[in-house]
Amino acid sequence: MKKLSYFLVPLFLIIIFITVSNYPRLNIITGFSAKSVCSCTFEADRDLRSIEAGDNGFSPINLAKNVINEKEKSVVSTIFGLKARKAIYKEGVGCVLLPNDIENIKFKPNRTFLKNKLPYPYGDATQKDTVFSNLDYDALQNAVDNAFDKNGEQLKRTRAVVVIYKGQIIAEKYAEGFSKDTKLLGWSMTKSITNAVLGVLEKQGNININQINLFPEWENDERSKITLNNLLQMNSGLEWVEDYNTISDVTKMLFLADDMTRTQLNKPLTGKPNESWNYSSGTTNLLSGFVRNQFKTHQEYLDFWYTELIDKIGMSSMIVETDATGNYIGSSYGWATARDWAKFGLLYLNEGNWNGEQILNKSWVNYSKTPTNTSNGEYGAQFWLNAGGVYSNVPKDLFSCNGYQGQYVFIIPSKDLVIVRFGLTENPEFNVDAFLSEVISSFQ
Repeated sequence: MKKLSYFLVPLFLIIIFITVSNYPRLNIITGFSAKSVCSCTFEADRDLRSIEAGDNGFSPINLAKNVINEKEKSVVSTIFGLKARKAIYKEGVGCVLLPNDIENIKFKPNRTFLKNKLPYPYGDATQKDTVFSNLDYDALQNAVDNAFDKNGEQLKRTRAVVVIYKGQIIAEKYAEGFSKDTKLLGWSMTKSITNAVLGVLEKQGNININQINLFPEWENDERSKITLNNLLQMNSGLEWVEDYNTISDVTKMLFLADDMTRTQLNKPLTGKPNESWNYSSGTTNLLSGFVRNQFKTHQEYLDFWYTELIDKIGMSSMIVETDATGNYIGSSYGWATARDWAKFGLLYLNEGNWNGEQILNKSWVNYSKTPTNTSNGEYGAQFWLNAGGVYSNVPKDLFSCNGYQGQYVFIIPSKDLVIVRFGLTENPEFNVDAFLSEVISSFQ
């Protein structure tokens, strides 16, 4: 018993220390865990062991215990039995993290899934075999292989790579447990989806980037002068802290708020619009709220994202998840297969045209990849840019959708390329510049 007590007492003290030191964050930790396990289970059809070792396999998220209810399609997560959080899956809106145990989700978008006999990317049929004489296929395959871990390593942790040239898949690879049918979370790549939704509204003549007085709550103060352009370019001057390692604006929004469109709505100005670039997920969800305000009913808002964009370009696997009040979390929670994410990249590569139909104005695509003032050429309108030469060995016309932990859709107009990469690591573990330059170098 003495020997056992020598072991148990230190263990008990360690548990107390971990609990006390993390207690203010427990709601966020269990919220992250419940939401992640729920979506990976019921959206991506993955097993708990894989989720906990991968998506949730980092401190302090890996402290959470997750219990899946297959019948209810829900997940409850706790830490040492404390701060239980629940996420529940609902068809059409994905997994919703509940601010409390009360579930009142009655909303669902209407969808029309594209069915035709056209080859990928414009349909579901097998793409036509095309051999490009200017492409060294062995070098390309080597570049793709180098993006993945070898010999049991856990460094790059790449899950999927798809390379498209002139509208054709020329290389594709998946890690064990993943395939062309696996839905993958884009995290902040979803911001670019939000850009496209606004682009459709712009093409329809319903909005313009220079409009002001965006919200009634701002009409009596300086925020009334913030333009839609300022929000799209993350250059509004609104207060926001984007830090995933602390209790910050973004973690409170994603894991505590019931209506995420209002988190930054009530923030004050701390900078000057168009002179204060500051990356903000709150801004993108504010834009989601702006989109909602363009419609008379919530159902119209829910349907619009799919009928006018996502389903129209055949991204049938995509789900943009909502918060507990039914607003799309346009900052973070878009799920789709790697091939469907590649379709989105092709829409922008082709200047907003999809198989002959102009979904977005060409001018909108050009605007989206125009550098934001004070971003040092790194950011456009909900897209990241290489205009400032972040990737020194890659063409400067590259622009991309980027997401947490290294999710990317790279669009390189000068090379007619779309390159998709999903994984769990960013620079330097996954060297983006080296990966892209190797792929590009395979062209002669």
